[in-house]
Amino acid sequence: MQIIEPYARMIDIHEREDGIKLLRKIEWCARISHASEDSQTPDSWKRFLTSVVLNHGDWSVTEHSSVTVDAVVDRGITHEWVRHRIGAYTQSSTRFINYVKKMSPSFICPFDGHDDPNVLDVWNAAISESELSYKKMVDSGVPPQLARSVFPNALASRLVVTYNLRNWRHFFLMRTTKETHPQMRQITIPLLVEFKEKIPLLYDDIEPEETQKENLKKPR
Repeated sequence: MQIIEPYARMIDIHEREDGIKLLRKIEWCARISHASEDSQTPDSWKRFLTSVVLNHGDWSVTEHSSVTVDAVVDRGITHEWVRHRIGAYTQSSTRFINYVKKMSPSFICPFDGHDDPNVLDVWNAAISESELSYKKMVDSGVPPQLARSVFPNALASRLVVTYNLRNWRHFFLMRTTKETHPQMRQITIPLLVEFKEKIPLLYDDIEPEETQKENLKKPR
């Protein structure tokens, strides 16, 4: 039984300058409406986006740039994540991946060393039994797409997600709050930190562990 840690990270934005390029693209696109593209300078993005997006509230222009994130989370979290409607998703498929021949299954534990050892023992036993049952069925000729039914939500799944910058803002407003599932916060809060470091301005007012009610008052 292989237990791994979940993660989520940007794959196409490696440093702050990459994020600023996205913001400069947004500025250029937004300037089309007033034919002021020739007024853009290398550092005018900050003043322009502060005025047009943050102060005036025209968040629609931030839809011109997008970011892709690579994540590994459990199946339960993927079910919640893909409920965000406007985005592109590609997920490791339990229909087509043979976890006997292609790769061994990995699992994500929702508990840590501070939890009741008896609870951990029960969880470990259930996961081991599901993995063994899957292997027995596949070895008996059951197709992976049918054998997968014995896997629990704890099965680790790789998920690649692409949203525009406005949708990422909505995602963080909804998925870093006190009400959010702990395993979702485990990956969204560090991801929010990465977004703040690499894409200035647009996510600076989002703080982890606020309530959803408070966050829904913010522009989006």
